[in-house]
Amino acid sequence: MRNTMLKFRRSTALLAVLLAALLSTQAFAAPTSVTLYKNPQCTCCEAHAKYLEGQGFKVEVKPVPDLHAINQKAGVSDALEGCHTSFIDGYVVIGHVPVDVIRKLLAERPKIVGISIPEMPAKLPGMPGIRFKPVAIYEIAADGSSSKIFMMVP
Repeated sequence: MRNTMLKFRRSTALLAVLLAALLSTQAFAAPTSVTLYKNPQCTCCEAHAKYLEGQGFKVEVKPVPDLHAINQKAGVSDALEGCHTSFIDGYVVIGHVPVDVIRKLLAERPKIVGISIPEMPAKLPGMPGIRFKPVAIYEIAADGSSSKIFMMVP
C-alpha cells in the first residue's frame, strides 16, 4: 500500500510540474508586437490599436505624413490601401482587420505579403456604423496584387 501511495504521489507531482511548466510558458510568452502606421489626424486607427492591445498584442502607433509611401515600400498596390498599415510578425496588415483573422494569418503563415481590408468599412474593430454586407479581406501577393480573397467577415 505504501509503494502504491508513493507512486501516486510521484506521478501526481510530475503531472503538476508539467502542467505548471506548460501554463507558465503560455502565461509569460511575449505578446506579438504590432507597428501601426497611420495618418496623424485619424482617430479610428487609434481605436483599432486599442482593440488589438485589448486582445493581447503590443502595439506601437506611428503617425506618418505619407501613409501611401509606407504602403508602396511594403509592396501594397493602391487598390489595397486602407485606413492604416500594420506590420505584424513579418506580415503587412492593412485596415481594420479583426483579431481572429490576424491570428489565422499568423497560425497558417501563407506565402503572401499580408492581408488587406481596403478603405474603411463600417462595423469592424475600431470603426463605428452599420454594415449591410460581408467584407472581403484580400491577400496581398508578392507582386502587390489582390487576386485572392483570404477570408470574408460577416
